[in-house]
Amino acid sequence: EVQLVESGGGLVQAGGSLRLSCAASGFTFGDYAIGWFRQAPGKEREGISCISTSDRRTWFADSVKGRFTGSTDNAKNTVYLQMNGLKPEDTAVYYCAATSHYYICPRSMDYWGKGTLVTVSS
Repeated sequence: EVQLVESGGGLVQAGGSLRLSCAASGFTFGDYAIGWFRQAPGKEREGISCISTSDRRTWFADSVKGRFTGSTDNAKNTVYLQMNGLKPEDTAVYYCAATSHYYICPRSMDYWGKGTLVTVSS
């Protein structure tokens, strides 16, 4: 019943941009915060962003700060991650996840999507 579905991944050249979407269903969207995570080959999963669906607070990891921005469309139960200035080291599978408390993000999440692949070529 609970679903998080990522979309928008693909192949892009270094310096390019992509916009990822996370469409949620099966829970009260406005009661949750949405986090973005990524896992690159040979590396641990990294939390890169959190957004509160209620008050629009955001957090970004140092690795993406200044390049990535987040937004939420509560009417569509969808959050977006705008990725600009992409680098080859951004190549990873990107996941969205939901937590009932913004302050917990990205440390503990309740629901997870299946991921979308982002490949940045040099």
